Amino acid sequence: METTQSTCSTPGNNKTGHDIIVVGASAGGVEVLSQLVRALPADLPAAIFVVLHISPNGPSVLPNILNRRSALNALHPKDGEPIEYGRIYVAPPDRHLLVKRGHIQVAHGPKENRHRPAIDPLFRTAARAYGARVVGIVVSGALDDGTAGLMAIKNKGGVAIAQDPQEALYDSMPRSAIENVKVDCILPVSEMAPLLVRLANELVEENEPEDDGSNGELEEESGMAELDMDAMQSSDRPGKPSGYSCPECGGVLWELHDDNLLRFRCRVGHAYSAASLLDNQNEVLEEALWSALRGLKERSVLAQRMAKRSREQGHNLTAQRFEAQAEEAEQHANVIRQVLLKGADEQNGAGEQVSR
Repeated sequence: METTQSTCSTPGNNKTGHDIIVVGASAGGVEVLSQLVRALPADLPAAIFVVLHISPNGPSVLPNILNRRSALNALHPKDGEPIEYGRIYVAPPDRHLLVKRGHIQVAHGPKENRHRPAIDPLFRTAARAYGARVVGIVVSGALDDGTAGLMAIKNKGGVAIAQDPQEALYDSMPRSAIENVKVDCILPVSEMAPLLVRLANELVEENEPEDDGSNGELEEESGMAELDMDAMQSSDRPGKPSGYSCPECGGVLWELHDDNLLRFRCRVGHAYSAASLLDNQNEVLEEALWSALRGLKERSVLAQRMAKRSREQGHNLTAQRFEAQAEEAEQHANVIRQVLLKGADEQNGAGEQVSR
């Protein structure tokens, strides 16, 4: 895909700067974030918010990594902490990082695109709170978390930036953003810092864009990330019921359309892009196949044991029935084994393509 570089159209003229910068990263993101913050000045008149997909079961060392490379102060914020310029707020493990007007919310809300922290809730709440003052950046990562949130930023008058997919270690996230959002800039990481400095010092007007019907949906989805009961229990839900169930809780998924972007969300707030839902369904299917393989192998072993006992007791016809059951279980187990092996080969092939 051909990309245009260093061309930007940004709103603004008379109120305040683009002082809310939100960055979403996944696989390959640590290197990108380190390079980006290294070039930012200590007196940057903006606050930076970062979501990196990480394991929920251990501590995050990203603030320490960024502090060794940046003149800005990186930290995991506390819930309710006021927003200050010159800081890099990093989402803590297993918590969504959400932006409120004047302060930060750290919430154990429903997973989005199978992640907590997820990028879309950060982007969405920043767009709701600060509108045109927000700059959203999507960098290296797999699948497409961040695309829907970047679209919300753009719809509220903010600036949308994507890393050049040709330099991204994993290009799926920035490529999805470019394909689905009218991004303002497609840049290599080396060119992002000077642009952010200019945008932070460029005055913008905070006029609300015309309501196209998306404001209610933005409020509803932002509320779900905060575990707001009114949002979860609302009967006026965006979208329409789909024929799919939520892999997390088993509830009905509602189908949402943002232009050409297809998304799904259940009643309690678990959210998926079409790609992440398909990926999750693959995992659920694989788990079911492994469970079936285990059950069939246990059935075969038990039937063989019963056949042996029957022969020792002289019940040959009964032994034959048990032996037939054992053979049938082995045949079915072999079919499932072949399916699992084929799936592993396909994943290995996809991994080799990514590495190339």
